[in-house]
Amino acid sequence: MSFVTRRALSTLIPPKVASPKAIGGAPDAVAMKRVVSFYEKLPRGPAPEIKASGFWGKYQAKHFGKNPSAKPIVHAIVGLLIVGYAQNYYFHLRHHKNHAH
Repeated sequence: MSFVTRRALSTLIPPKVASPKAIGGAPDAVAMKRVVSFYEKLPRGPAPEIKASGFWGKYQAKHFGKNPSAKPIVHAIVGLLIVGYAQNYYFHLRHHKNHAH
């Protein structure tokens, strides 16, 4: 058997499975006991619902939560209209406040 073939076959079998020491029950029992004790300590059931805090958290919970609505789209359109009018006023309309063109 060539070195390349032997190397290819050796990578298919993980080293711990191939070793005679790992075949016995004692080394695996300790590791399995640690895994079981870890999973026993984890909480069971559904995770508690997290209460939203802050302006954006409450807004997101209200409009994107269990009952999503189209209000954020309306809010975005109104916000763009307000920003657009403010820019129009600042760059053009304030010059015509007291006298026309």
